[in-house]
Amino acid sequence: MSVDVLPDDRALRCARRERALAQMAAHDLDVLVLGRQANVRYVSGAPQLWVAGTRPFGPTCVLVRETGAIHLLSTWDEGVPDDIPHEHLYGISWNPANTIAALRRIDGADTAKRVGTDALSPVFAQLLPTAFPNAELVDGELAMRAARRIKTGEELAALREAVTVAEKGLAAALSELRPGVREQTLAGVLLEALAAGGVSTPSNQDVAWVTAREHPWRRGSGDGRVQNGDLVALSAGVLVGGYIAEVGRTWPVGSIDGAAALYRRWGRLWDGLFAACRPGATASGLLAAYDAVGEAPPPMPVARGLGMGFDPPVISPLLPETAKGERLDPGMVLAVTGYVWEPEVGAVFGREAVLITDDGPEVLTSSPFWQE
Repeated sequence: MSVDVLPDDRALRCARRERALAQMAAHDLDVLVLGRQANVRYVSGAPQLWVAGTRPFGPTCVLVRETGAIHLLSTWDEGVPDDIPHEHLYGISWNPANTIAALRRIDGADTAKRVGTDALSPVFAQLLPTAFPNAELVDGELAMRAARRIKTGEELAALREAVTVAEKGLAAALSELRPGVREQTLAGVLLEALAAGGVSTPSNQDVAWVTAREHPWRRGSGDGRVQNGDLVALSAGVLVGGYIAEVGRTWPVGSIDGAAALYRRWGRLWDGLFAACRPGATASGLLAAYDAVGEAPPPMPVARGLGMGFDPPVISPLLPETAKGERLDPGMVLAVTGYVWEPEVGAVFGREAVLITDDGPEVLTSSPFWQE
């Protein structure tokens, strides 16, 4: 495993950058100021420090449409692509006025008419207009969402690699599933397998849990040890080269009355979810798949975009109007979740990575499900 911080492959970052520039043109943006880490890496190709949580907004990356020039907040060259010259790097400063002064020196800053930003804070809402004195400040996240929702061929290759790593972690955890093992042990085995594959950054917190028999979408109320008769959910999520992959499975421990029927219910639900992932369809079909088989949708998103972070779309029963307005287009990759629950039995949870193609959906995940 390389210990050097390397930029993303040239073909990968250039293809993404072309999509970003095209969306800047479509949204009539002269300059794009980015602070969200996934957006910064998407445009620049420079790995960013990953943290679990949110960050305050800061103008970390600037893309100028006319020249294609990228200016990046960085105090060193490691991991910075060679097509971003050293003079386009500006250092970290505790004083935001110094950062604004650096932005003001960017070629095209004084002539830009429309500047988009993917986020904002009260301080930078006051300061950014001084860096671009002749520009209107507008929402730039719309352009980035449009660029990121459709994956390039290079991105699909990166996502397939990430899926492979996640599935190896899932398989390692499954090999240790037995009565008496702790949920924390299963999580540790999964994370160890990811690290052995060269990746130390999981993308999700919950890795293994005994599903509850008393309430849907809850953990079991025991001491954290797996017992005979438990349905155990495993969720492997990993960040590989900036791309997130997720796969989820549920496995029974011992003989469980009612488990086979519950798995059959999950299979019927999945058939509907898979059929809803057709090109040109509205995303509300994924919610309708739950209604069609009489299953209650989970409180978390039924589907969401996979890519460099929490990509669009987000299909949730809490946002039905959003789902109606979202169309599934070729090139989108979704994490699709199926979930069914039965009192006194537990739950079957499954999550698949699905690529929307011109010919229909393609499931990128291949981890086996339990069968009778």
